[in-house]
Amino acid sequence: MQPLIAWLVARPQNAVIALVATLLLPLLKVVSGIIMVLLVLRQGVVRAALEGLAAAVLLAAVAAIADGPVVQVATAVATTWLPAVLLAAMLQYTRSLTLTLQVAVLLAASATAVLHAAVPDPVAWWQPVMDQLLDWARQNNLQQQADLMESEPAMTANMMTMAMVLSSWTLYAVYLLLGYRASEALPGTSRNFGRFLDLNFGRVIALMTAVLATLAAASGAAWLQGTAFVLFAVFWLQGLAVLHWMYAAGVVPLFVVIITYVLLPVLHVFLMLALAMLGYTDAWFRFRRRAAKQI
Repeated sequence: MQPLIAWLVARPQNAVIALVATLLLPLLKVVSGIIMVLLVLRQGVVRAALEGLAAAVLLAAVAAIADGPVVQVATAVATTWLPAVLLAAMLQYTRSLTLTLQVAVLLAASATAVLHAAVPDPVAWWQPVMDQLLDWARQNNLQQQADLMESEPAMTANMMTMAMVLSSWTLYAVYLLLGYRASEALPGTSRNFGRFLDLNFGRVIALMTAVLATLAAASGAAWLQGTAFVLFAVFWLQGLAVLHWMYAAGVVPLFVVIITYVLLPVLHVFLMLALAMLGYTDAWFRFRRRAAKQI
């Protein structure tokens, strides 16, 4: 893997080729965001942005010549490379992986509240997507789930807003974490921005989550419910960090970490909520700090 990473940052044309080759392919789009974070961390914001611009122009030109979706190229650039550049630049500025992700959490919570304020009728906004989900549920004999979506359209729309924000935040966090890991794999001066297994969103964000959840329960406001849920759910990443710390400390075997990743796509919601609970309680009680004193 190290030779490939070294090749990516060796010459601008290598970076452009890699960005072009990965942006529009669904399975490689995550790789494209990771590459952009790597480029920013190893080459700087300006050079990485210029390489991204060159790749975008090349993709747009090919799409225009082939009468393809130029708008899709612009959307992919805006939703993949731009967040990757901003997060990597923030990491360089703060010199702290934890602080960068804490800021990203607050931005995700703000985005949830803004979406609720900007979309006066979430049901109408999500209706095309809900219709597709209803058709899919009925085709797969999930009639009970389809009936629930039809009977509670407001709840379904709120859940879809939360899912969109949370999935986007998770994707961008993966860009940052794996791009940072790839950057550290190369020889040279270590940036030492912190380790993933030490990630802690802190008691301030945990307190904000508790306060918003209490207000949401008392008022029933959809925007409070959505914001509180997103704030709680992002703690799944801290829970995953705790699991990695436990493996590094010899508390759990490697098999537990592997099976967690294997089951994550299968038990997606349940496992993420379990990890979120682990991460949230760790933010309050600091299990790793207490355990480290006893090791």
